[in-house]
Amino acid sequence: MLKGVELTPELQEILNANMDCVQERRTAREAFKDIQLNIDHILFNTKYEGLKTKESYETNSKGVEIFSKSWLPGNSPPKAVVCYCHGYGDTCTFFFEGIARKFASNGYAVFAMDLPGLGLSEGLHCYIPSFDGLVDDVIEHYSKVFENPELQKLPRFLLGQSMGGAVALKVHLKQPKFWSGAVLVAPMCKIADDVVPPWAVTKFLIGMAKVLPKMKLVPQKDLADMAFRDPKKKNLPAYNVIGYKDKPRLGTAMELLKTTQEIECQLENVSLPLLILHGKADMVTDPSVSKALHEKAKSPDKKLNLYDDAWHSLMDGEPDEIILRVLTDIITWLDEHSAKK
Repeated sequence: MLKGVELTPELQEILNANMDCVQERRTAREAFKDIQLNIDHILFNTKYEGLKTKESYETNSKGVEIFSKSWLPGNSPPKAVVCYCHGYGDTCTFFFEGIARKFASNGYAVFAMDLPGLGLSEGLHCYIPSFDGLVDDVIEHYSKVFENPELQKLPRFLLGQSMGGAVALKVHLKQPKFWSGAVLVAPMCKIADDVVPPWAVTKFLIGMAKVLPKMKLVPQKDLADMAFRDPKKKNLPAYNVIGYKDKPRLGTAMELLKTTQEIECQLENVSLPLLILHGKADMVTDPSVSKALHEKAKSPDKKLNLYDDAWHSLMDGEPDEIILRVLTDIITWLDEHSAKK
């Protein structure tokens, strides 16, 4: 499973554990974090010195313990705050670790959280009973970040990747005046037709979801294989040992489908400064809806970057030169909009 890693019996046992429970996910992350950070990937090959990092667990108003992490510049005050929303089945502790370090080294205070039921946060693994409820959890968590007097007056940006792009859009629609801008990377405004089951199957699953919402039943193609274009990187998602790799749960799948339908109907309500980045050959989320978002959003300050031949995972699954270009495009946009405030 993990190419080039000789697993001891103890590590293999941890890897084989049932990740539905948060304790097993936390045990796995602790056991594999050094292995993860030493994989051969451009995000981890660059070393950044002097950054201030902090990991925290905090129980929210629903009684759910949420994991979060922050990365701050070491030698100067931050010029703005970036709050990250990760994608489906993911965590903020793997590839985003390298991305966050790059942003922090460029002067940004970066905050990330594992969504409930994902990564190191409590909850049944990858079960989203209510997408709107999840968005409320994100708003609650990031609102507390800005209780820090040192951060209150800084520009504040949402960064959403894939499903996290849908989360970021929903956060903005609930807090239309709170954020200084949003960066959406391959946002899940619509799931690509190749990923959604045929209509007859979807109709059956909708009915089943009402009875068995937690069941892992939705047919799915290998999303990691569809998301990572660079052949040298295709084996690397396996190192995300706490990532969700089973079939989607019925309730989760129906919430995602409903959410994309809602977002498609609300594109014209998006009013904040916007940078949208999408691969033209994305097979997971539909780039045509990113184009529609760019056209329909009422924000006068909006930019769409489409990358020829690129797939879904723009920040971690593309050839190195595309990853660097995407990250540079994001930092350049953030620099421009941090200076405007």
